[in-house]
Amino acid sequence: KELLAEQGLSVDDQGFEELMDEQRQRARGGAATAHGSEDHHGKVIGFVSGAPPTRFIGYEALRASTGVAALAPDGERVLAKLEESPFYAEGGGQVADTGTVSWEGGEARVLDVYRVGEDQALELLPEQLASASSEEMPGISSASRPGMPGSRAGWPDVGMRVEAIVDRETRHATMRNHTATHLLHAALRERLGSHVRQAGSAVRPDKLRFDFTHGHAVGPDQLRAVEDQVNGWIKASRPVRWLHMDRVEAERLGAMALFGEKYGEWVRVVEVDEVSRELCSGTHVANTAEVGIFKVLSEGSSAANVRRIEALTGPAAIDWFRRSADELSEAGQLLGTPQDPLAGARRAAAQAEEAGARAGDALARGLGEEAKRLLGEAADLEGISVIASKAGFADKKHLLELANRVQTSLAGSAVVLGGAGDGKVALVALFSPDAVERGLSAGAVVREAAAAVGGGGGGRDDMAQAGGRDPEKLGEAIAIARGAIERGLG
Repeated sequence: KELLAEQGLSVDDQGFEELMDEQRQRARGGAATAHGSEDHHGKVIGFVSGAPPTRFIGYEALRASTGVAALAPDGERVLAKLEESPFYAEGGGQVADTGTVSWEGGEARVLDVYRVGEDQALELLPEQLASASSEEMPGISSASRPGMPGSRAGWPDVGMRVEAIVDRETRHATMRNHTATHLLHAALRERLGSHVRQAGSAVRPDKLRFDFTHGHAVGPDQLRAVEDQVNGWIKASRPVRWLHMDRVEAERLGAMALFGEKYGEWVRVVEVDEVSRELCSGTHVANTAEVGIFKVLSEGSSAANVRRIEALTGPAAIDWFRRSADELSEAGQLLGTPQDPLAGARRAAAQAEEAGARAGDALARGLGEEAKRLLGEAADLEGISVIASKAGFADKKHLLELANRVQTSLAGSAVVLGGAGDGKVALVALFSPDAVERGLSAGAVVREAAAAVGGGGGGRDDMAQAGGRDPEKLGEAIAIARGAIERGLG
């Protein structure tokens, strides 16, 4: 509002609230979609609100023997509420847990965990369907599949005891990445300044993404320092603690609130000893040493004045280093220096540079000799030096460089050069301002000449290029260009 006011504009608050009310109605009515069901969103909210609450115990345990509080069919899947749940629902940038719910006679895979306020619901799919592709079970309707909702055959009854088990490896990988985002945030603020604030994040088991406010790219040296700082805290084995407290007290202690999150009066604070203190509902490791290793993959722009870093931790980072080492070793094998690939790369680069220098010297000599020859062919027509000739180069870039060399040695000039190679023809024309003022057009001359070699092209009055497919007609094209220049000069 302040930025708009500076431009003499205002915000339609009433209109905004009306549109927000419409969106809330759509949400309650199930306008959001999921796996092909138009009323899925509303169905989840209705299901959760009409069932006993679930108590989340996932901070303390990854496994629970608990009761089924409610079940509701949802196509091939089922929505379930547990009395106690160890599954984390997506929030604070952290993805939801995966795992299984098993009971006597059956097992289901947890596909998603929905957060509704402080409550949650699970979306389950029978293990036999989760493991089978559609190709393995073609043409089987949900009614004929074992354990499908509808008949409720195979599903546990409400009140029945089940084992809820979080995928430990996936959860721990996610916890490592979440703690690493807090370390990264602290390192960025320490290295770049206190203006750095989180502007979004994605914490997954395979990698982390962290968006932060900063006006320009983070240089390689700064990025390396940030990476080293995070790894230093990891090696220091700093304890990670979390506790619940009044929000006012948390703010008094300097706990940072995260972008896009809404907090109640009672909040959870995650503290990395002597490093950071943030409001966060996510799951974390108990000690920074569990993160293992931290590796920045990339740094780039996410939005105006917002930068984005993607990084790896733990086994994923180790795998990245192994792949890099394998690629380096392979490069060493190719360069003939398996024990010291970098030495081989330096030697190969030096050899390539030397070869390039030799080739450049040879090209320069060739251009100089060719330019001298062409200057000897220049003919004065009405005060304009005209050169229309075949050249010993078939590349347009080299032809243009040659034409430039020739033109710098002349006053008013019209230069047309042609070369042929690999079954192709290249033509370039370079006319001085004096020649253009006399009515000559390089584009018109080149187009006329290119027709003779079965090609086309064009350009400006002072410079033009063309190509063709008939090298045998190059001499004819050069003659046509010369004739067009002579006609233009009267």
